[in-house]
Amino acid sequence: MTSNNKILLKCKKIKIVLTDVDGVLTDGGRYYSENGEVVKRFNVRDGMGVNLLLKNGIKTVIVTKEDSKITKRWAKDMNVSKVYSKIIKKEEIISNVCKSYKVTPDGIAFIGDDVNDMNLMKKIGLSATPSDGINDVKKIADYVCKSRASDGAFRELADLVLKSKFPKKTEWY
Repeated sequence: MTSNNKILLKCKKIKIVLTDVDGVLTDGGRYYSENGEVVKRFNVRDGMGVNLLLKNGIKTVIVTKEDSKITKRWAKDMNVSKVYSKIIKKEEIISNVCKSYKVTPDGIAFIGDDVNDMNLMKKIGLSATPSDGINDVKKIADYVCKSRASDGAFRELADLVLKSKFPKKTEWY
C-alpha cells in the first residue's frame, strides 16, 4: 500500500482535529508592546477549515502551551470547540479528549510543528505538520503540508480529512 493510501485510510477515521497555535495557525512570530502580547496573525482560510470540519461533524480543539487572550478570542470567533491552554505535555490530554468527545486515539488528528508536539503526534491516528515545521517533526509526521504555518496549513489538513471521509461530496459550505 502506498504512503498516500495509508494517509487516506487514516483520514477516514478522523472524528476530531487538534491543532497547535504558534507555528501552525500563526507564523510563530510574537509581537509585544510594553503591556505584553499585542498581535497574532491568523489566516482566514484556516478559520474556514475549522468551520467546514464542524459543518461535517468534526470538531477542532486547540492544544497550546501558551495562555493567550488573542488565541482564545480567535477560537471563539472561529467556532473552535475547546482551547487547552498552558499544556506543557500535550500528550497528556489524549485521554481527556477521548473521554470528552467519545473518540479513540486513532480518531484524532493533530497538526504541530515543534519538539513539544512530537509525543502527542506519536499517539494519535493522523499527525501533520506545516511545510516549515522543524525537521524532526517532519520525520515523524504522517503528512507534511505543502503550505507553511499561517499560510493555510490547517486548512490543507482539514481539506485532506474532509475529501477522504466524504469523497463524493462536492458542496462544503
